Amino acid sequence: MTSPRPAERRTEMLASGAAAVTVVLWASAFVSIRSAGDAYSPGALALGRLLSGAAVLGVICAVRRAGRPPRSAWRGIAVSGLLWFGFYMVVLNWGEQQVDAGTAALVVNIGPILIALLGARLLGDAMPPRLLAGMAVSFAGAVAVGLSMSGAGGSSVLGVVLCLLAAFGYAGGVVAQKPALGSASALQVTTFGCAVGAVVCLPFAGQLVHEAADAPVSATLNMVYLGVFPTALAFTTWAYALARTTASRMGATTYAVPALVVLMSWLALGEVPGALTLAGGVLCLAGVAVSRSKPRTQRTRAAGSAQAAREAGVPEPGSDREVGPRSG
Repeated sequence: MTSPRPAERRTEMLASGAAAVTVVLWASAFVSIRSAGDAYSPGALALGRLLSGAAVLGVICAVRRAGRPPRSAWRGIAVSGLLWFGFYMVVLNWGEQQVDAGTAALVVNIGPILIALLGARLLGDAMPPRLLAGMAVSFAGAVAVGLSMSGAGGSSVLGVVLCLLAAFGYAGGVVAQKPALGSASALQVTTFGCAVGAVVCLPFAGQLVHEAADAPVSATLNMVYLGVFPTALAFTTWAYALARTTASRMGATTYAVPALVVLMSWLALGEVPGALTLAGGVLCLAGVAVSRSKPRTQRTRAAGSAQAAREAGVPEPGSDREVGPRSG
């Protein structure tokens, strides 16, 4: 039988892998939004993305017979669906039409800081020094990336306010989602949250139908891609990882997104980054590494305790408090 320590390490590795899938796909979304946003208005793009994602997730749920989430999870699912899947996607699409990409990235990247503050206040998340230091380093990197990408005269007060509202919607959605994962699976929370978001965006159905008739095929394919991969897959892997760690640490992980956007824009669009952009991307990744690391003394103490327990013939304690509730 597998001992608790290897099981805990395996859980952490799976959660880290799921988080990595999420940030890579969310970074790719910026490239697709750039194409689809030329043909679709903010609300229509959000609705098309959510409908595509909900369709894929619904099929997966039916095949896996996931069923409906328990009643205790519905409050968190409804709030995250409203704030994150619905409100966030619409106002972010709208905000990115009012400001340049650098300003949008800069403002929205206060989201992880808001998640940490809300998580500490509402969920009792710990705020260890390494997490705070890592977030500070990553935010400095996000500022560098944002400044290097900002264009003169490309910003408006409305756009900045919309991006700020998007950051609050994102943070509120994550913090609301965390408790729901204690009683429902990642697949259930993501599927029904996406469905709630689609219902919220239904007033844009007329725009979606009208714009889809005139949109180029490439823009529509990018919208579908946004629904299938950065939404259906990435939000599910996000929920899987969130169920196994704190909201604050997961929020800090998303600081890897600006660095990956820079790399993808370089490879896919031929946009060669400048020195400031590259330096900012490196800082983002370094901050994520710091925020997700553990002090050496903590690792040594844990290993020593485990060794002492084995020598005394006492089973090692489980790790539920540290990695959070399990979800299927």
